Amino acid sequence: MGVIQQQGTKSSIFLLIGFIIGAVNTVFLFPKVFSQAEYGLTRALIDTATILSSLATLGTLPVIYKFYPFYRSYTKPKENDLPFITAVICLIGFAMICLTGYIFRDFIIRKLGKSPLFAENFDLIYPFTFLMLAYAWMESFGWSFKKTVTTNFLRETGIRVLTTLLILLVVFNVISHGMFMNLFSLLYLIPVLVLFFVLVSSRQWKFNFRISKVTRRFKSKMIAFGLFVFGASFLNIASKTVDSFMIIGLKGLEQTAVFTIAAYLVAFMDLPLRSINAIATPVLAESWKEKKYDQIQNIYHKSTVTLLVSGLLIYFGVLLCIHDLVSFLDAEEWKEVPTIVAIMGLAKLIDLGTGVNGLIIGTSINWKFDFWTNVLLTLMAFPLNFFMIKEFGIVGAAISNLVALCIFNFVRFLFIYRKYGWQPYSFSHLKVIMVGLIIFLLVWAIPQMSNIYIDAIFRGVLFAGIYIPAMLRMNVSDDFNSVAAKIWDRLRRKPKR
Repeated sequence: MGVIQQQGTKSSIFLLIGFIIGAVNTVFLFPKVFSQAEYGLTRALIDTATILSSLATLGTLPVIYKFYPFYRSYTKPKENDLPFITAVICLIGFAMICLTGYIFRDFIIRKLGKSPLFAENFDLIYPFTFLMLAYAWMESFGWSFKKTVTTNFLRETGIRVLTTLLILLVVFNVISHGMFMNLFSLLYLIPVLVLFFVLVSSRQWKFNFRISKVTRRFKSKMIAFGLFVFGASFLNIASKTVDSFMIIGLKGLEQTAVFTIAAYLVAFMDLPLRSINAIATPVLAESWKEKKYDQIQNIYHKSTVTLLVSGLLIYFGVLLCIHDLVSFLDAEEWKEVPTIVAIMGLAKLIDLGTGVNGLIIGTSINWKFDFWTNVLLTLMAFPLNFFMIKEFGIVGAAISNLVALCIFNFVRFLFIYRKYGWQPYSFSHLKVIMVGLIIFLLVWAIPQMSNIYIDAIFRGVLFAGIYIPAMLRMNVSDDFNSVAAKIWDRLRRKPKR
């Protein structure tokens, strides 16, 4: 975990900054500047572009991070044809998306009857999808070149800063709400240009139009691997965004806006996972290639406890302050946010507690199982969301998310245990949960203050001030302790003259 820890620390800082800026956008600016329907439209554009850009890759991204180590070992940069081949495939995928959208445009518009604003702005999904596709494609090479700090900064921090600037332009009447939506669809343009320059400057990223010996040797394996993992990734994204699409179709953009705030607060728990995933992907791929099974098992164990410690810190911290957020929004239509956060946060906590199980399976020779588990997740997600949303509204979407993720991660855990005999849990995990829960309940029992801002700061700081030292004292996570020690050392260090 040395490389993961070193780069993960820097990535986590950018992720944290990005999430804080995103929280300001999501929780404070969007609800106050835009109507619920306009706010819901931004979520609809993001979710639609996410799933369409994933579909347009046609399986090229997992091929890049799985097979790039072989290209690096057996070809020179100027002989590497992987960038050219994957670029062509992505462009073909995007062309297919555009053609499908053109043919079925009228049908899609009719299905958006309860979200007329989305129907009016339907064409904005095309530039959004293309730019998101271009960034995801280049990001895969960035991960392979171990430039994860740069890619994480652009995606997690840069995008949110640009969003803030666009919102402020609306606040100061520089642009209209309609112009905001047009510019919002071009959000990834600057990150795409910056990442393109970074990759070209690395001199490892060349466009070779001649088929290399590595491609000729591994093409059948690359195609099979790409299609299966692509199917798994697409289904995974589909299962995670189906709730938004069904809320848009069944309840409208207004309810989508409520769900967006709750979902973002839960997504805050993803901060440590995203950082670890970005670094662990090439490390695990290389470990499987070199048959370093002890290293894989070590990453598996450490990831579960580290993510559990971090996840509990964020989950309990958000729950302690959620009532202050609802008071700030000061509207009856936001009252369901705390319930959704509590349920979806629990689901995310379970997901974090299983560590990088998906990456371990996806980078191994048993990567096909990753596809089938995502098929299972999708098969559960669609009917669960449909019936639960119709019956319980957006709270039903949170419940279906919890049920589906519990089954999904249990199946993956069982597979790794039976196939390799690896199980990452120990008494340390139980100690983390029990201590965290006790501290949460003690802080929760403190009477609420009349000033929501002071109350939120007091509860958050008090919980973190007790929880973090308790975790450090128990020494359950080497990585958590090491990161905390580095941060503390930098804070104590006097600046050089």
